[in-house]
Amino acid sequence: MSKILGNALPGMPWQDRPEGCNDPVWRYSENPVIGRHDMLIANSIFNSAVVPFEDGYAGVFRCDSLSISMDIFVGFSKDAIHWDINHEPVTFEGEDPEITKREYRYDPRVVKIDDKYFVTWCNGYHGPTIGIAYTYDFKTFHQMENAFLPYNRNGVLFPRKIGGRYMMLSRPSDTGHTAFGDIFLSQSPDLEFWGHHRFVMGATPGDLSAWQSMKIGPGPCPIETDEGWLLIYHGVLRTCNGYVYRMGCALLDLEQPWKVKMRSRYYILAPEMLYEQNGDVPNVVFPCAALTDADTGRIAIYYGCADTVTGLAFTTIDSLMDWMKKYPMPVPQR
Repeated sequence: MSKILGNALPGMPWQDRPEGCNDPVWRYSENPVIGRHDMLIANSIFNSAVVPFEDGYAGVFRCDSLSISMDIFVGFSKDAIHWDINHEPVTFEGEDPEITKREYRYDPRVVKIDDKYFVTWCNGYHGPTIGIAYTYDFKTFHQMENAFLPYNRNGVLFPRKIGGRYMMLSRPSDTGHTAFGDIFLSQSPDLEFWGHHRFVMGATPGDLSAWQSMKIGPGPCPIETDEGWLLIYHGVLRTCNGYVYRMGCALLDLEQPWKVKMRSRYYILAPEMLYEQNGDVPNVVFPCAALTDADTGRIAIYYGCADTVTGLAFTTIDSLMDWMKKYPMPVPQR
């Protein structure tokens, strides 16, 4: 039995595994949990993140507007299923107007570190890079320096310092809809200056694990367990009909998280439902957040569906650990 190291969250969304289901991850029966028009001016709401907050939950949502501008909106919920999303995007405060000037903002993650909630997102600054901001109340957001030069996406912070340093996963990219991508780790003493970059893992050429053969990228913030950091990530296959995004998992070393201990050869969730296959960008499941309950080992995953709506799926720490052990990807020793 594996254990999640963290807080109990007994009120988090949950449905038991359906009878006869042998999949490692199963969907919420009322998906999509957030529809494309569940905010006044939204064309789509997807690739968003949630976190426990006060006596309920807060979320940072990617809402593409009816003009198809990309921005981040805040929402609140008592049960993490029914959401009240603000109708105006987040306004970021910061010392340097060159950094806070909006070009575009999308695909946020959120994590609590000590007494602050940190939001990371794909920020437009002469191309995509990683924006960072913090808030105490999800009302006022203080934007910090961008973490990296363009071009980069999917900046994902660990929920605590490791070896006295903050850690962030990311996927270096280019200006377009990148046809490549591996996961790297960067370290910082202060969340402003980043270095000690380390390769974590890459796409897998060939058909041993073809679902992740073109590119991969980190998803929700890593989950600390007694065996290592559990990382849920996305993998992409290029097909004759375009890209297909699926979901996988890996286990990283607790003290040296750029070292991979285990990795799933088979995916854990793929676009099979109509709301995952049909939308503005078809055939996409894109994980961005995970709620966890340390007492039960339960995990609730929020994921974007076809770049249009938000889905919710469930699993447990043991389900994912067992999946990686049963269907392992060979991991190079470093």
